[in-house]
Amino acid sequence: MKRPGPLLTLLAGLLLGLFMLTLNTTSGTKTVSSKQGEASPSAPAKASQRPSATPTPTPTPSATPSKTPVANANYAGRTDDDAASVAVSVRDGKAVAYFCDGRYKEAWLRGPVNDDGTMKLTAPNGAVLDGKIQQGKKISGTVKDEGRPYTFTADKAVKPSGLWRATAKVRGAKIDGGWIVLPNGRQTGIVTRDGKATSAPRIDPETGAVTIDGQQLTAQPVTP
Repeated sequence: MKRPGPLLTLLAGLLLGLFMLTLNTTSGTKTVSSKQGEASPSAPAKASQRPSATPTPTPTPSATPSKTPVANANYAGRTDDDAASVAVSVRDGKAVAYFCDGRYKEAWLRGPVNDDGTMKLTAPNGAVLDGKIQQGKKISGTVKDEGRPYTFTADKAVKPSGLWRATAKVRGAKIDGGWIVLPNGRQTGIVTRDGKATSAPRIDPETGAVTIDGQQLTAQPVTP
């Protein structure tokens, strides 16, 4: 009886070939699918685009206006009723004034000057001067002395016009003299001897020289 060996061997080879073909087909499908998955990654989420906020400009602080100090100057004039003279000397924001009728009424006043030119000057005897510098050309105001108000206007004065004063001891008496020289050359002054007031002699407005009780003195311009 003939052996079926070669036929079985052939069948076994065919089965092995079919098995290998089936295995390759399955592996190829998986590989393609895997590559397709890798080739199509999920798209990254788009960042939300918001309009950038416009920066708010920082307001520039307004510059504080610089204050202009009142200019140094001298002023001299008469009261509106022509009863007395008034002189004011302004230096570095301070003022000294002299009110004088040329006979017995006088007052020395001092005080600060505000940036707007206003001033309120006071005297030891209670007199008060309220005034204001007008555009650096004149001072208008009122002097109140012994309860009586005197309105005045004092124009800007240039030396030798202005306010003068001399103090000394003459023949044992304390001398204190004050003079107002107006721009037109008119003079008003009082000399006190130990507190007693009398009309003052004229001074030389160029040099300040004056003779009192036979003794020559030199008056000086007055500043605060």
